[in-house]
Amino acid sequence: MLDLLPAVWQDLLAIPHLGLYLTIGWAVYLVWLSLWIVLQKREPVATISWLISLAVLPYIGFLIYYFFGPQRIHRQRLRRVRARAALPPPPPGLTPSPEAIELAKLSQATTGLPPTTATEARLLIDGGAKYSALLEDIAQARERIHLEYYIYQPDRTGTALRDALVERARAGVQVRLLLDAVGSGQTSNRFVRPLIEAGAEVAWFHPMKLRWFWRRPWLNLRTHRKIVVIDGRIGYTGGINITDEEDERLRQDAYRDLHLRLEGDVVRELELVFAEDWCYATGQPPLRLHHLAPQSGGIASQVVTSGPDSSWEAIHRVHVGAIHAARKRVWLVTPYFVPGEAARMALTSAALGGLDVRLLVPKLSDSRLVTYAARSYFDELLDAGVKIHEYGPRMLHTKALLCDDEFAIVGSANFDHRSFRLNFEISVMFYNAGLAGELAALIQEECSRAPRVRADRNRSLWRTRLPEALARLVSPLL
Repeated sequence: MLDLLPAVWQDLLAIPHLGLYLTIGWAVYLVWLSLWIVLQKREPVATISWLISLAVLPYIGFLIYYFFGPQRIHRQRLRRVRARAALPPPPPGLTPSPEAIELAKLSQATTGLPPTTATEARLLIDGGAKYSALLEDIAQARERIHLEYYIYQPDRTGTALRDALVERARAGVQVRLLLDAVGSGQTSNRFVRPLIEAGAEVAWFHPMKLRWFWRRPWLNLRTHRKIVVIDGRIGYTGGINITDEEDERLRQDAYRDLHLRLEGDVVRELELVFAEDWCYATGQPPLRLHHLAPQSGGIASQVVTSGPDSSWEAIHRVHVGAIHAARKRVWLVTPYFVPGEAARMALTSAALGGLDVRLLVPKLSDSRLVTYAARSYFDELLDAGVKIHEYGPRMLHTKALLCDDEFAIVGSANFDHRSFRLNFEISVMFYNAGLAGELAALIQEECSRAPRVRADRNRSLWRTRLPEALARLVSPLL
């Protein structure tokens, strides 16, 4: 049998004590990578998951960690630009409660973006409402249009938006479009060529180019943000991408989602975040943005950002802080629910303390692994008194948090490890009874149509418990 092997393999197998050498090499490899991972100072569950993966898959595990493991990006120069930005202070009295002031300070300390105001904040439910409003506002643009998206598909929805941007670019409006190279991977250079020929600029966030072998690729670090700013006065952000999958007018199974249309000083912060991302992705000098005179409004608001360029996990901290500060209710809506220990403790503590805690998740998300991972936490939450509702049959894609009667967060961030640590995300938090009331009515309606998960559900060991346990173990690696 040995004679059938190639000569090189015969020579290798003839080396004395080959098994001993391989064992020693594997042990050294495991110790070295273990120290590397431990020094990353991640949550224990994530550290353990990586260690098990690397031990079970020697050498191959290193490649997985190299491409998908945690990384940090340094953007200090851009943060200095943010620190110098002329952001007007909010008028006094809009965040009167000590809890609101504390959360505003927490957000500003971790992002550099101060509290501000909006003259208008409109909730746009589902893609049809968002796309109609967006195309109408783009048609009225006179100076500039800035867009940043994770998913931009070259389908009917994407084509309609592209053609609207082409028309404005030909009319002399400055158009800049920033797309994530992975999320928008189906959008080709041919598709965006009419934009470029009309005078618009198109850039790709973290394109998959060949890099020097000693530099780790950024395959796992994406911009998940959805930002549109028109003439510096109208802003859009939230969870809705540019795709037919989110337009209920085109598909009966379109995602159920939520977006924001904003006016007022808060739009400055949205555009500043876009300008930083554009500068980072293109290497161009910081954009010179001409803003309108301050437009103080009656809706206290604040932009919150997070990403692998900061270790503070600002969106994660604000969510946990808001849950701890709640005195009446905590209603959370998310398509992907994989909480860390701090977030899980906050939710269960609120429920054990007698608050009305509700969790609204999809009955079946677009990832079965994520669905199993989310359900692995249900028993603990149900035992603490959390009311869990599973929405279906449409995929729920809304990301929102409501605390008490005034505090609300809407944005692009899911309630999971990826959004809190790996993705570039953006959310807007509000201190406003009117907007919070609208969000409460929406969540109440969704929960009324979503069956509630019962604590006494029968669960098979092999069909549910084992897949859920494996999914929870793997989820920190995603």
